[in-house]
Amino acid sequence: MGIVLKQSLNNTLTTYLGFGIGAVNTLFLYTRFLTDEYYGLVGVILSTSAILMPLLAFGVPNTLVKYYSSFITNKDTEGFLTLMLLLPLALLIPIAVISYLAHDLIAGFLAHRNPIVEDYVWYIFLIGMAMAYFEVFYAWAKVQMKSVFGNFLKEIFVRLGVMVLLVLVYFEVISVGVFLKALVGLYLLRTLLMKWYAHRLQPIRLQFAFPKTIRPILNYSTLIILGGSTAVVLLEVDRFMINQFIRIENVAYYSVAIYIATVIAVPSRAMHQITYPITAQLLNEGKDTALKQLYQKSSLTLFIISGLLFLLILVNLHDLYSFVPEAYRGGFLVVLLIGLAKVFDALLGNNNSILFNSDHYRAVLVMGIFLAALTILLNLWLIPLYGMEGAAMATFMAIATYNLIKLVYVKMKFNIQPFTWATLKVLALLLLVGLPFYWLPLSLHPLLNIAVKCLLMGLIYVALLYRFRISEDVDGVVSKFLGK
Repeated sequence: MGIVLKQSLNNTLTTYLGFGIGAVNTLFLYTRFLTDEYYGLVGVILSTSAILMPLLAFGVPNTLVKYYSSFITNKDTEGFLTLMLLLPLALLIPIAVISYLAHDLIAGFLAHRNPIVEDYVWYIFLIGMAMAYFEVFYAWAKVQMKSVFGNFLKEIFVRLGVMVLLVLVYFEVISVGVFLKALVGLYLLRTLLMKWYAHRLQPIRLQFAFPKTIRPILNYSTLIILGGSTAVVLLEVDRFMINQFIRIENVAYYSVAIYIATVIAVPSRAMHQITYPITAQLLNEGKDTALKQLYQKSSLTLFIISGLLFLLILVNLHDLYSFVPEAYRGGFLVVLLIGLAKVFDALLGNNNSILFNSDHYRAVLVMGIFLAALTILLNLWLIPLYGMEGAAMATFMAIATYNLIKLVYVKMKFNIQPFTWATLKVLALLLLVGLPFYWLPLSLHPLLNIAVKCLLMGLIYVALLYRFRISEDVDGVVSKFLGK
């Protein structure tokens, strides 16, 4: 896993820097520089845009990764890339026309419970479009095994821009209305920068002689829309539906809790940037043994990291919440449930990459449609009863069900599964280290409490991992560090 580990570490550092900036924005700047209502509005705009993104992208990011390595001649490659550039327009243009003609109807639906959303329909469309083409050009770079710059744009660029804009709002240099317009501009600029970088790696030359395999490519892209939509629905529909049932301020409170829990997913996001194209290549070349090794190693490494992060968040959650206004402090159950869901995701390693790059993607898409519907139904049931805690319950139940089905399906079709004896050892180690620290009383300043617990837990955890040689990747990193 040399190239995987190297780029994953680079991506992890970049992603954590972005999450650090995002944490400042989420926990301090948004909560103090915007009202609860406007912070909730930002959450609704971004979540709805994310839900729209897979539809506007027309499945191209996944399709590009799956098929790119199968072309040999430059002519076929350029024809394929031209098709990937044009394909999103097949849905983007009709949706833009519908949004224009049915603006009032769409605005009325989105603003049914919270009228403030009514004036921002076009903001949602423009950000969704920018997200879609960003992912297209990002996939263009990833198939060249170059994911770090795109990861920087994805994780740091917009968050840093938002930080600057929030400071300008605080000093009354710009209004909240200008802030929201500038937010749209940041996403559009990010897409243009990604396009420039992708062009440097693989020059964009329009070639309208499309490859002979265009029919299966189009079929895959059409079906993968459903797969991408399912993943986004599982992650984003909760905030969208909170806006439909309860006051928009709850989106702000929920966003803070979700952001804390989402830190657990950072290593997974970083590793998947590089394992996705490698998995596609292994499947195309029929290297079953290497695929199994990648599956198990990615699962173990991600479980080791995400499990520790989950424990660190839980033992420090009370101190973390002391830094935000009182109204934002009621999300313990949300953090717990979403955190568990993220750890379960990590346990599956590159499971998604295997499924969506194989010939079995159609069956998975059918499951995904069912589970997207299940997620919506659970939210319809639980949000009116339990508010934002109900949204977290619905998300956890849906993700757990979806992951179990994918786990069983890969075992049935490929006869591989991600778990080894090392997985059980890591679970035992997490319990051994986590339980004492959860009940450890410290009466220092909250920042010192967090620092002391993180330092002690991290050192003990890594030392025990190294002592018992549980993971080759961890051993390699620690040995290299000790050697220096």
